[in-house]
Amino acid sequence: MAKIAFILLCHKDPDAIIAQAESLTVVGDYMAIHFDARARPEHYARIREALKDNPNVTFARKRIKCGWGEWSLVQATLNAVESAIEAFPRATHFYMLSGDCQAIKSAEYAHDFLDRDDADYIESFDYFNSDWIKTGMKEERLIYRHFLNERKHKWLFYQSLEWQRRLGLTRPVPADLQMMIGSQWWCLRRRTVEWVLDFTRTRRDVMRFFRTTWIPDETFFQTIVRHLVPENEIRCRTLTFLMFTDYGMPVTFYNDHYDLLLSQDFLFARKISPEAADLKKRLGKLYAAADQSFQISNEGRRLFHFLTGRGRIGRRFAPRFWETEASLGRGRELMIVICKKWHVAKRLCERIRATTNIPVIEYLFNEESARLPDLGGIQTTLEKRTRHRRALMRMLFDYHDTDRLVICLDPANIDLMQDFHADKSSTKILDLECEFTDSYLLGHARRVGLAGDQTPQDTLERLLPTIRYDIVFEKERIRDAGFEHLDRIRESASVEENVPPLARFLGIPIDTAWEIASTPHLFTD
Repeated sequence: MAKIAFILLCHKDPDAIIAQAESLTVVGDYMAIHFDARARPEHYARIREALKDNPNVTFARKRIKCGWGEWSLVQATLNAVESAIEAFPRATHFYMLSGDCQAIKSAEYAHDFLDRDDADYIESFDYFNSDWIKTGMKEERLIYRHFLNERKHKWLFYQSLEWQRRLGLTRPVPADLQMMIGSQWWCLRRRTVEWVLDFTRTRRDVMRFFRTTWIPDETFFQTIVRHLVPENEIRCRTLTFLMFTDYGMPVTFYNDHYDLLLSQDFLFARKISPEAADLKKRLGKLYAAADQSFQISNEGRRLFHFLTGRGRIGRRFAPRFWETEASLGRGRELMIVICKKWHVAKRLCERIRATTNIPVIEYLFNEESARLPDLGGIQTTLEKRTRHRRALMRMLFDYHDTDRLVICLDPANIDLMQDFHADKSSTKILDLECEFTDSYLLGHARRVGLAGDQTPQDTLERLLPTIRYDIVFEKERIRDAGFEHLDRIRESASVEENVPPLARFLGIPIDTAWEIASTPHLFTD
């Protein structure tokens, strides 16, 4: 049976460290602690005193001063690992933690999870060919020598880098290693950890190289483990659930995130807010709990981006100067059908296509697979279509040799509606107002990844009002935008009531509008 030795790197909050150690070792697991030598001595003394009688806790024999991005973080990890290897001969796995991490599964679940698959869990992506590094330095982390901390000595750090560039003082990476990168939160088997320690003693050249790389905690273990362990025994993932905002900052979890965390396919989570006392208390008890079942839905990341995205309205792509000045063309008429239920809009558009001569294009800014002609490559991706939207629409008018064109948009695309409305051409909008049952909203949440088949019912019940409000919020934004030609047909209205707005929108006779409005099962889900 798996027995875990947790490798804990920490530098603050001694009471939380003590509680974390006690909750993780009460079931028979182990912990090796490295407490930053920069931290307050009295805090370290309090931790040593509180845990001195716990046989399942040990401490790194040598404490060092740690700095973000420095080799010191790797060295501190190695010091704690060496102490754990010596103190806990029965430990089968070694799991990296920080003081901000908490278990989100029970020990029974974690042990069974590790027993099922004889493998190491560590992210390790090709350093030079992957896009794991989103911004900032990449190869410069490795090919130049970094002796200073960028956060403490910013000017000197970049001056050193610039002088090395000017003098051509680059260096090769070790020839026999494929450089890898990934999260520093790993879980390795005992055999793997022993191999890594042996490697550090025999390959002094590699150790010299990594000591002067920048942010080596994202590359050292990731590279060495991939070098030593067969690929089929490595699972390229972390078992610690963590998320980042689109600004690159880690997401912090609070008291009301308990159910969300438990439903993720991970064993631990970070970062737990220091103020989330109730969450820490509940998670602390969870690890020692017996006979716990967990419904894994894994919707956490999509749900987070959905909820935060609602409050951040704006255009991702700024229009080019030549696009903002360009026009779809005076005398042209763009008719936009908006509907959250895409199948309803498509059903209406199919009827428009069959009863009129107006070309119709469905959700071209929402669906990659929308049926579009070859326009020289501008139509190939959603990103290109959105960025060059006016140029794309001009080309579609020209391709269909028409001055009247119907397209479908999701109600969330108000930025596109406003951009087209501001054009010299004429823009009309038809809002298909549908009714949304709870079952439909739940299905929608599952389709877009906000919920899974195993999402707990109470989580779904809390999610429903948010999704419903999001739809209402989009409608209100459209109403408040002041569009000059905005018509609406409703699911709750009769055919007679829907005919006039449809006739105005399309500029067609009443009898033709009646034929379209009376389409069988138009609003049926």
